[in-house]
Amino acid sequence: MIFDHMEECTEAEVQRMLSLVSAQRREQALKYKHTFGQFCCLKSWLMLYEGIRELGIRELGDFLYNEHEKPYLENGPYFSISHCKEGIAVAIDDQPIGIDIEAIRHADEDLIARTMNEKERSIIANRESKIESARAFTRLWTQKEAIVKAQGVGIMSFEQLQSIIDNRTSNIESFEKEKYIYSIAYGKLHCIGA
Repeated sequence: MIFDHMEECTEAEVQRMLSLVSAQRREQALKYKHTFGQFCCLKSWLMLYEGIRELGIRELGDFLYNEHEKPYLENGPYFSISHCKEGIAVAIDDQPIGIDIEAIRHADEDLIARTMNEKERSIIANRESKIESARAFTRLWTQKEAIVKAQGVGIMSFEQLQSIIDNRTSNIESFEKEKYIYSIAYGKLHCIGA
């Protein structure tokens, strides 16, 4: 489920949504100092709640967190949440799932060198234009983030991050819409450190 009407990110909308969420989510949202963070926290929870209700589950309950701070629901389905300045993405499944959404952006050479392996650096460098290079970087980055989120382990070392796509056992799909790319990792997962 994707939400990309970020023009709705207003103080009035944040105030409206505060009354619709659990006390835990209200408290978490108000920890953000800026309207954008509050809006994304609240809107993503409401999207998750809507998706779970469509599965026939009426009570969402509080989030619990694993040792890597990945949120989960004690009796609920697996889910993943991501947001960027262009949109919010929520994925729900009956098995581990990860989603990441990012605005298409250029990356500096240092970031590319630290996060991408040789093959991935070549993919980025050999694009016909700067915008195509930015798309390639963003697609690869969202794939890496989605895999890590599905595994529930969080960002690891740059060395491990460089090989995560090649070493995955999950399915990965990427989608592009105007200003952003999102990727979903799902299916059989190899959990690092498990």
